[in-house]
Amino acid sequence: MNKLILGRYIPGDSLIHRLDPRTKLLTSFYFIAIIFFANNWQSYLLLGVFTLLCVYLSKIDFGFFLRGVRPLIWLILFTVALQILFTNGGQVYWQWGIFRMTEYGVQNGIFIFCRFVLIIFMSTLLTLTTPPLELSDAIEFILRPLKAVRFPVHEISLMLSIALRFVPTLMDETEKIMNAQRARGVDFGEGNLIQKMKAVIPLLIPLFVSSFNRADDLATAMEARGYQGGEGRSKYRILHWHKKDTVSIAIYAVLTIALIYLRA
Repeated sequence: MNKLILGRYIPGDSLIHRLDPRTKLLTSFYFIAIIFFANNWQSYLLLGVFTLLCVYLSKIDFGFFLRGVRPLIWLILFTVALQILFTNGGQVYWQWGIFRMTEYGVQNGIFIFCRFVLIIFMSTLLTLTTPPLELSDAIEFILRPLKAVRFPVHEISLMLSIALRFVPTLMDETEKIMNAQRARGVDFGEGNLIQKMKAVIPLLIPLFVSSFNRADDLATAMEARGYQGGEGRSKYRILHWHKKDTVSIAIYAVLTIALIYLRA
């Protein structure tokens, strides 16, 4: 469970924790958008320092953010390799057939790597400092204008909150099933790729059965409590916008101006 990042919330009383979830959600998406404006080492240095400052203010162990990068490291390295080997321009350092390592290719590879890491860090910061239910409330609030076109905003928010809520539960269930299968002699790490895939089958079947049983129990519990959807329902968790949220938006505006200046 210590390796699980998705859907995990680290309780705390830091400045980042106390921000409104709508602020954190909007600024996270905005950061992902403006990171594509960075095109030189000065702009990436600015974004990197800003991200590390946010991580520091969250008072969360830096190791959690590294664990967020670890599952995607091979995808990141593969993307970087494509940039390095197939981008032309500048001085040619090495060439073999259609593969070529150039000055612009190495530069773009480094920028792509930094871009991936910064996006993962900021996304991890959002999930670690925001309870899943508050995050779903923020999504429902932001998508509220879509109700005019009869978009099921509340239902989408409910599905997201349930999914985030049960990710740690399903991971814990997976660990229990794996331990039970190991006690019966199943080895998930030996053999070639085909043998490893066959070894996973005894794990997937009981996990799916358990998931369907949980879904059925949850639906029964919701019906027993008279759940009827989002219309006319009151809110137990009320979102409040504070001065520090406005200051956070202003800081992102200043960051954007600085980024545009460094880009030019």
